[in-house]
Parts: sequence; structure tokens; C-alpha cells
Amino acid sequence: MMIEDLYASLAQMLDYPHDKESLSSALGVVREYLRDERLECSLTLFGGFVAGHTLAEIQEEYVATFDFNPTVAPYLGHHLFGDNQKKGTYLITLKGEYGRHGYIPLGNELPDHLPLILRFLVFLTRGGEAETRISFIGLHVLPGVEKLSDSFAASRPDSPWRSAVEAVRLICSEDSVRGARPTEPIGDGVLENSGQRMAHPEVRSC
Repeated sequence: MMIEDLYASLAQMLDYPHDKESLSSALGVVREYLRDERLECSLTLFGGFVAGHTLAEIQEEYVATFDFNPTVAPYLGHHLFGDNQKKGTYLITLKGEYGRHGYIPLGNELPDHLPLILRFLVFLTRGGEAETRISFIGLHVLPGVEKLSDSFAASRPDSPWRSAVEAVRLICSEDSVRGARPTEPIGDGVLENSGQRMAHPEVRSC
């Protein structure tokens, strides 16, 4: 498994759903990685929800969860800064990073939209910019994802998407520790750096 496929799958799971087949495929990729890396984050609820509902029902629940519930909105700046002026600076910083690396997002989402950010990680990986990806995750992704994960735990603990967000947190945490080259396969359950074994990120119930 390549790390770019993993981030693309996470983006697919957290973006507005367009077809069940793509969701199921993305779920399989993420499940395989979590299993191989021995990261405890069950996606059973998400998988069961996708399998047991029509596309229209999944779309309806997605909108109810992310569009009408600001406590778990998929915009990292919102969770980091609320309506503080610093959120504007954060958005400008993200937009600047995208432009600096030649990333042109599709659609008209704000630059802190989590699926958009995950696709930027895919873009960096495919461009051979592993060091940039690792730095970007630590500076601009993990702090907001951790807050979003906490918000799900507090306000929407039974949401199918709670575990998907927690999977993003775990995988980004591990990637930032691993610092793997983007062309390297992942999924061996061991993190290494200069021959030193490294601990997995903190595991939370999800």
C-alpha cells in the first residue's frame, strides 16, 4: 500500500459521498492499513452504515452531520480559532502553501476543508515532497484534526464519521513520526527512523 492511496481514501471517506462503491473501496484501504499497523480504530460503524443505507440516506446524514452541525464542521480553522482573526491568517497560510507547491484545488471549498487538505497531502506525495508533507502535517493538520476528533467524541459519539476522523488523526500522527518516503510501501506495523523503533501515536477509543 502506498501512502498516497491512504490519504486519497481518507479524503474520499470524509468528502460528500457520490457513490457507495467508492466509499466501500476507500474504507477497505484504510481498514487494511489500520490492521497492518495495529492501530486500534474500529471502522465497523462506518462500514455498517454505508452497507446498510442507500446513497441518498448516506448523503442526507452527511449533510446533517457536517453542514448543519458547526461543532463538527470539517473546517480545521473553525476548530483551531473559531471566529478569531487568527483563522483568517491560517486560511491565508494554507492558500499560500497550495500556491507555492502548484496545487490547484478543485471546486470552491475553503482551504481548511479537511478532504481538500488530505488531497494536498496526496499531491505532495506524488510530487516527491515527503519532507514538506511531514512538516505540513505537524504545523497545519494535526492540531485541527485533534480538536475535530475531540468535538466528535463530545457531541457526536455515535456518528459514523467519528471513527473516520479518528483514523485521520492516527494516520497523520504516525506519518509525522515515521517520515516515510512517499514511494515506500507502508503497513508493516513497525515505525523506524535511522534504525530506531518508534512508538505508535496515542490511541483513543473511537
